[in-house]
Amino acid sequence: MLEKLIEIVGASHVLTGEQAQPYLVDWRGRYKGAARAVVRPGTTDEVAAVVKCCVAHQVPIVTVGGNTGLCGGATPDDSGTAVVLATSRLNRIRAIDTDNDTMTVEAGCVLQMLQEAAQKADRLFPLSLAAEGSCTIGGNLATNAGGTQVLRYGNTRELALGLEVVTAEGEIWDGLRGLRKDNTGYDLRDLFIGSEGTLGVITAVTLKLYPLPVAQRTAMLALNSLEDAVTFLSKARAGFGASLTGFEVMAGPVLQAVVRLFDQQRIPFEGESAQSPWFALLELSDSESAEHAQARFEEVLGQAIEDGLVQDAAIAQNVTQSKAFWHLRESIPLAEAELGKSIKHDVSIPISRIAEFVQVTNAAIQADYPGVHNVVFGHLGDGNLHYNVAPAQGQPQEVLLALQDKIYALVHDSVAAFNGSISAEHGIGQLKRDEMPRYKSAVELGLMRNIKNALDPKGLLNPGKVLSV
Repeated sequence: MLEKLIEIVGASHVLTGEQAQPYLVDWRGRYKGAARAVVRPGTTDEVAAVVKCCVAHQVPIVTVGGNTGLCGGATPDDSGTAVVLATSRLNRIRAIDTDNDTMTVEAGCVLQMLQEAAQKADRLFPLSLAAEGSCTIGGNLATNAGGTQVLRYGNTRELALGLEVVTAEGEIWDGLRGLRKDNTGYDLRDLFIGSEGTLGVITAVTLKLYPLPVAQRTAMLALNSLEDAVTFLSKARAGFGASLTGFEVMAGPVLQAVVRLFDQQRIPFEGESAQSPWFALLELSDSESAEHAQARFEEVLGQAIEDGLVQDAAIAQNVTQSKAFWHLRESIPLAEAELGKSIKHDVSIPISRIAEFVQVTNAAIQADYPGVHNVVFGHLGDGNLHYNVAPAQGQPQEVLLALQDKIYALVHDSVAAFNGSISAEHGIGQLKRDEMPRYKSAVELGLMRNIKNALDPKGLLNPGKVLSV
């Protein structure tokens, strides 16, 4: 089989031994697997040939992109039976159509590269997240990634018009149609997006582009409560309409930990405002003018301050300040890593119930595990919270991690009680696979298994992810 793989992609692109190791450990260092080889095909035809070869030898296939996932979805198990298919050489931009506002790209393209290519064409590709300098669009599609601009533009699924996919039999489905309307049968595109490589290997995508905004305005807000943040979000939606592109929320201790750990960063407030229990970060994209954007910002924020919803506001005066505000938000995962491993939750809750969820769940966590740190931040605009639990002061991280299953159950049960979801944008992978039967009905899981069996009857695509056997 290895000889055949070398024949398909070339000897330098079939990695074994030490060369393969970086592909076998997830970004967090939580999962470590083994593989017969790591294969790096350079074309869709080569991907199809690799899949056919693996199928002929009954060898599982695990696809990996930028390896920035947080749920172990791209890490093989430790049996050593799988082949890892790395998409890093599938990195070409095939076409940019500014009249149709689309861009057709291959799955291994790094997200930041696509943002820059769109901007050079005087267009916007709005998907933006902390890992954009290393994550790939194929991985974004596989997990239906969200990010900071979901409020206006939607998740990755909403940004994709068509896909090219290699099926579990090694056939190529060319669905790269740049159409906004196409009602010709079942929506195969949406089946593959979010399936984490368990139904097919995404090799290319046609993406939506948008006009570049004429002006953007960014503000950091100091707030007394999460309830105030939710109330202000409603007023911001009414005041800004579709121009409101992002609305992030961060617990005060979380942001204060960032500036404590990274000397070059600072919260843009003084005195009591810098010690606020909650902060929000919002961004407005205006299609008229910088003056229009500034006037709307001042009007809506001024009224919120007058109403007592916002205690203080810092409006970025230039691009550098705006980037500094966003850098604060994006540094939260880095600060968490500095403080040691935490128990991470990526959940979504109806926005109207988020404040109550945090209050109830924080209290339950502290009652059972006194002193641990509740690390709460996320995309309030679409109801997605990263609700993490970090070790108490002086507590070895191993002690906290030993409680992981109990804390997962507590938090996820609370999510279910508030009619939420245990996965908003990170996927299921290995991390949450065994949680699925607890929160999904037998009918829903049965339908998912039927789809899996229909599209991957031999069960060779990313086994052990999303669904248990």
